[in-house]
Amino acid sequence: MAKIKNLKAREILNSKGNWTIEAELETEQGVFKASVPSGTSRGKYEAVEVEAKKAVENIEKIIKPNLKGEDPTDQKRIDTILIELDGTENKSKLGGNSLLVVSIACVRAGAAERKMSLFQYIKELENFLGGSISTQSPENRSPITLPKPCFNILNGGVHAGNDLDIQEFIVVPQRESFKENLRVGVEIYQKLKEILKENFGNFAINLGDEGGFAPPLKKTQEPLDLIMEAIKKVGYEKEVKIALDCAASQLFQEGKYNFEGKEKNEEELANFYLNLVKQYPILFFEDPFSQEDWQGWMKISNLKLSGFLKSAERIWGRSQISNLLIVGDDLTVTNPKRIKEAFEKKACNGIILKPNQVGTVTETLEAAKLAKKFGWKIIVSHRSGDTCDDFIADLAVGVGADFIKAGAPARGERTAKYNRLLKIEKEL
Repeated sequence: MAKIKNLKAREILNSKGNWTIEAELETEQGVFKASVPSGTSRGKYEAVEVEAKKAVENIEKIIKPNLKGEDPTDQKRIDTILIELDGTENKSKLGGNSLLVVSIACVRAGAAERKMSLFQYIKELENFLGGSISTQSPENRSPITLPKPCFNILNGGVHAGNDLDIQEFIVVPQRESFKENLRVGVEIYQKLKEILKENFGNFAINLGDEGGFAPPLKKTQEPLDLIMEAIKKVGYEKEVKIALDCAASQLFQEGKYNFEGKEKNEEELANFYLNLVKQYPILFFEDPFSQEDWQGWMKISNLKLSGFLKSAERIWGRSQISNLLIVGDDLTVTNPKRIKEAFEKKACNGIILKPNQVGTVTETLEAAKLAKKFGWKIIVSHRSGDTCDDFIADLAVGVGADFIKAGAPARGERTAKYNRLLKIEKEL
């Protein structure tokens, strides 16, 4: 049996210049590293992140003694030990960051022990959550596919220093291969840079937290029009969809949304969003309402199913409207309990999958499995304060995610994920 021989942790800097943690897990196969990100707009129900210095102490003094000698290929047992050592629902004792960095390092060690690619090993773990991976023959395994990249090319909200309330303006190329989608995204990004510089000057091409531009704009339609201009100028208007991360929990106060200088209730905000669908090729809205506003989530779902969007169907086609995604992030926080509640209330039809929202790889895979059971789309996602760890690229492929969000096609901590996906595609 393979055994964990040693475990170390240290503080490192993330992409925002804040402290986070890196772990090294040692087995007979070698030393396996992992580092974890942190978010700026965090959901209320996410796993708690403890201070990096405290996380290192928790790993060295509490987690390490309990994992030495354990089998790194038994991921379910490893994660169960981590969860039990913490003993709280929200990982507040040891910290979700302390648990996750060890959990990811263990997955890498397990893949090496089994002599498998990381994404293939994750796929096996998701299929067989009862413990170690399956010995199912390759010919009986479902095909491996790569996710479509979602490029956050223009930043607002808490990710930027401008006056835009919407947090992320995203382009989603619709070609078949990942490399071609990446190429399209890069061309749009560079063309948008030219347009912004020409219209607003050099300061408009400063970058937000996730590598997107942060120009001095206020109204939602302004960046959307500029992005559509960039798409048309590079000739991809029929091959690219638009998505918005509204991060509406940041706008919610005393039962109202303070949006673009006005107070809106959930119905007014839902109508605003769905009017955008009439004007632009919208693929999804992420967190269009607060994590506490279940009525708002149900309102937009009901409007989507009503005759409200007949004019949009005439413009963009019926399939675009019927496939419009309402995606939970702060609402669902990669947590099976919250995902079940959202399903029962018919609040959304897609989820963001972020391992650090829940704290272990096993729980992340359980969330993905549940979303698939409900027929939802899965978007694996980075965080605004990220590192160059590319684990989520393998995670997205391993769980068969429909999409991946890793920021703009710029900045090392973002491109690390995209470059890893290029390697995976070539390997396949």
